Amino acid sequence: MNYLKSLIILFFAVLIWSAIYPHDYFTWFLEVLPALIGLLVLVITFHRFRFTNLVYGLILVHCWILMVGGHYTYAEVPLFNWIKEVFDLSRNNYDKVGHLAQGFVPAMITREILMRMQVVNSRKWLNVFVVSICMSISVTYEFIEWLVAVLTGDSADSFLGTQGYIWDTQSDMLYATIGAILALVTLSKVHDRIISKLPQ
Repeated sequence: MNYLKSLIILFFAVLIWSAIYPHDYFTWFLEVLPALIGLLVLVITFHRFRFTNLVYGLILVHCWILMVGGHYTYAEVPLFNWIKEVFDLSRNNYDKVGHLAQGFVPAMITREILMRMQVVNSRKWLNVFVVSICMSISVTYEFIEWLVAVLTGDSADSFLGTQGYIWDTQSDMLYATIGAILALVTLSKVHDRIISKLPQ
């Protein structure tokens, strides 16, 4: 329980930092809103379904990525501006980190739910379902970005973070898919061991 309390403190510490003089509050709100909704869902469902500490930790990292993007906007994160200059890149690629996480973290969340609720018992089909669900989440998020752009016009430019790249939407979905596959390849065995130690 102390671990979870620490995660909550770290969540709010970075959230408060991100809210202090962000690039603009409209973009900040749009970027951190998924983290706030996620926290609310986790609190409401905590007694019915408690995730492993691994998944809670990954969720926190994903929230931090959103909060940093909200503070600076995804196109202006200083470290990635430096990387852009050093490697002579055409754009700030912090948003690709966000979309990689958008596949990686939901893959572990989805995997845990499907396994522990015994929705899918075949490991091969489990991987197919996890990747497919993560791709669906990514597509849905791109629809939301499109809707926000239509409703708010130029105000959504910082939220979209396309930086003039015409294939930004497609590459965002690709990075989320890669993130989901990467999570399954790197963490499945560790995740299995953690789940096997949970009380039945």
